[in-house]
Amino acid sequence: MRDQREILVVGGGVVGLATAEALLQSGFHVTILERGMVARESSWAGGGILSPLCPWDYPDEVTRLTGCSAMLFSSWARDLHAATGIDPEYQVNGMLILPPFDKAGAQHWCATHAMRMDEEDGGLLLPDVAQVRNPRLAQALRARVEQLGGNIVEQCEVQFVKADGGRVCHLTTSRGEFSAERYIITAGAWSKQVLGEYALQLDIKPIRGQMLLFKFAAPPLPHIVLQDGMYLIPRRDGHLLVGSTLEDVGFDKSTTAEARDSLWQRAQVLLPQLRDMPLVQHWSGLRPASPHNIPTISRHPQLENLYINSGHFRYGVTMAPASVEILLNELNGAAQPFDVAPYRAGWGI
Repeated sequence: MRDQREILVVGGGVVGLATAEALLQSGFHVTILERGMVARESSWAGGGILSPLCPWDYPDEVTRLTGCSAMLFSSWARDLHAATGIDPEYQVNGMLILPPFDKAGAQHWCATHAMRMDEEDGGLLLPDVAQVRNPRLAQALRARVEQLGGNIVEQCEVQFVKADGGRVCHLTTSRGEFSAERYIITAGAWSKQVLGEYALQLDIKPIRGQMLLFKFAAPPLPHIVLQDGMYLIPRRDGHLLVGSTLEDVGFDKSTTAEARDSLWQRAQVLLPQLRDMPLVQHWSGLRPASPHNIPTISRHPQLENLYINSGHFRYGVTMAPASVEILLNELNGAAQPFDVAPYRAGWGI
């Protein structure tokens, strides 16, 4: 008889790694199957802002998850640093939102959600917004998963889900067949492709985002700065991220001169020093887009041993701790911290 605590996690981004870490700490035996290299897709490519860009523009289902995660992130990052020696560079440096935006709506939302806000430089400063250096968070998570005895199999693409009698029997992959007692899909933009015929009406698709990187001697800004969908993120060591585009181009990860020039020119309006700065790097990533940015975190409605934790769109890193808590409660039949029905609705049935 198969070990009831054996779990296969499909997808090794931050959500998959965080899911595996929590499962391992709960006594499960976990193997991660990753189609490429761990955390080299949207988890690596994103900015690491631990808040929706303008939270008042999002439904409660999004801000409830991000708010819950925000309360967990500091201790999570600290514990990862202590266990692995890798600093995820969690820091609270606030986010300054510059016009145009709905100022009255923003003020009302902040007041009703107990979020601190100050008026600054003609914009609205949210001083409690934090950031994390997501590539380093991923490195710490990988190290922690391996410390806890997790098995990571890279260059392992899931090609087919074999199910019978309402249960998954095994996964056919580019590296052979894998089987376990339970299966969790955390494959980001590829989740629908992994599920194949069992995706039902799941609506997760790739949306490309392009980013620019610059390097200053010291952080050129005291806060994250956001204006009309574009953000500047200062890192501790003087690196500055500028992003990001939203492009519906399928699984095309190429970068474009048009996006580079547009981001660079817009960023110079906010930070004129960028005009004379060399571009260090230009990259893109594929976000797992879902309707209204609401992820699907639940058991499959037809296959009793298959679960999903995916579709976080722009906020996979941001939502990771709370999403993992919901998933573990689902696995263990434990009480949830709030109504999680909206995160089951993605199956469409």
